[in-house]
Amino acid sequence: MRDNSTMSQKVGYFRGIAAIALASFLWATTGTVASFAPAISPLAIGAFAMGTAGVLLVLTAWRRLLKDKALVLPNIKSLMIGGLAVALYPLAFYSSMRLSGVAIGTVISLASAPLFAVMLEFFISQKRVSVVWVVSFIIASVGMLFLMLGKQSDSSVYVDQLMLLGGVGLGLMAGLTYATYSWVAKSMIGQGMHSKSAMSIMFGLAAIVLLPSLSVTGDNLFASQLNASVAIYMAVVPMFLGYLCFGYGLRYVEASKATLITLLEPVVALVLAVFVVGERFSALGWLGALFIFVSLILQIVRRR
Repeated sequence: MRDNSTMSQKVGYFRGIAAIALASFLWATTGTVASFAPAISPLAIGAFAMGTAGVLLVLTAWRRLLKDKALVLPNIKSLMIGGLAVALYPLAFYSSMRLSGVAIGTVISLASAPLFAVMLEFFISQKRVSVVWVVSFIIASVGMLFLMLGKQSDSSVYVDQLMLLGGVGLGLMAGLTYATYSWVAKSMIGQGMHSKSAMSIMFGLAAIVLLPSLSVTGDNLFASQLNASVAIYMAVVPMFLGYLCFGYGLRYVEASKATLITLLEPVVALVLAVFVVGERFSALGWLGALFIFVSLILQIVRRR
């Protein structure tokens, strides 16, 4: 019996790792897939993908929501802040990739999130900032600068530089909003709310804001078969299925290990940006990417 139990745990563990790795890979494809439909506004892509995913998450978590309904009203302000952060995240994230490129937009958005998370813990929860975090912050800052300076373009027009800076700024906003709704979710879970309930409520609130905005931004969303395919893929595959895979993986894998596995996302996104989209970086840019990955690893080690 013990051998069967141990074997079952091992199988579950490896399934959990595979599920989280799959989720990370699916998330990493968003920027590359979005680049195939440049006629669609990044605001429309973000609104449709996250809004539709929000509706699907609510529909699949309604039983859990009924069990946790007593925890909703006492925490409605926090959940609304989290919902607003979820609504802003895709708008900033996809706009960042449109302005600065898939690689820079993705890497900066993902790399800045854990740094902002620590800042939120410091200012709101008043947790002390460690020396490791300070070192990680410095390394990440240098890495982001190198990555930005190392982006090679066919043109060196001043407008391109402004677009790049705008993309970096939006990537930082995406990181901040990601850290915000993650912090709210963690706070809700700490008060006894199930993770499915916390995420589905915030995503559902975001959907209420995002989906109506398509009346203004979504003109080309279904203008062609390609545009429609991109929009549906973004909503169903990386957003909905990706979060389902990640949630499944967390049943068997510790959060610290799960975070380490999700480092696949910026790596895969960078590779796809270079070999599929055709973005180019100098040696300085690749050094910057390496610095950012080192910073992420330091953040994970700090939390273990």
